Amino acid sequence: MQRTIFNTPIVTPILRQVAKLLLKLHGWRVVVDQSALELKKYVLLCAPHTTNWDGYYFILTALKVGVVPQWMGKDKLFRFPLGGVMRWFGGIAVDRSKANNLVEATIDQFNKASSLIVAVPPEGTRGRAERWKTGFYHIARGANVPVVCGFIDFARKEVGFGPVFEMGDNLAAELARFRDFYAEKVGKFPELYTPPA
Repeated sequence: MQRTIFNTPIVTPILRQVAKLLLKLHGWRVVVDQSALELKKYVLLCAPHTTNWDGYYFILTALKVGVVPQWMGKDKLFRFPLGGVMRWFGGIAVDRSKANNLVEATIDQFNKASSLIVAVPPEGTRGRAERWKTGFYHIARGANVPVVCGFIDFARKEVGFGPVFEMGDNLAAELARFRDFYAEKVGKFPELYTPPA
């Protein structure tokens, strides 16, 4: 497993204490489903996603609870000079040329790893979109891993991980479950939130 902000010896324990302090100073509460912390492999949704502040709070939360998330990105993002920084923040470069696509490449990463948490913002953008992108569902199904609902709620000042959902073969039914769960979660800019279709 590559070294990231979430698992670097000496540095991460210090950052974990900083994260706890910052969350307390900001007045945020972390809510975690313990069963999610026991899993070694899953897709972690990050929603609602309406501002770059979401990433900040998710990183602090992951540090606080000891989760080591990663994310897949186009290999172009990992070129000099920012490549090392992107990897240290959990990025995994994926070659999307030829016949590869991000869903298949991510499934392949899950199949190779003994532990892997892949963070996905299902809205795909901070702005309003038509519907959630469903790549996370196809990744979870293809890799036979569950989906953990990572959430942020600016109204309640809560951020967390859980519940854990196993994905069935009916996409519409699964999206309805996510729609119900996220219905009461309020992004920083609620008008920009895209609910599951």
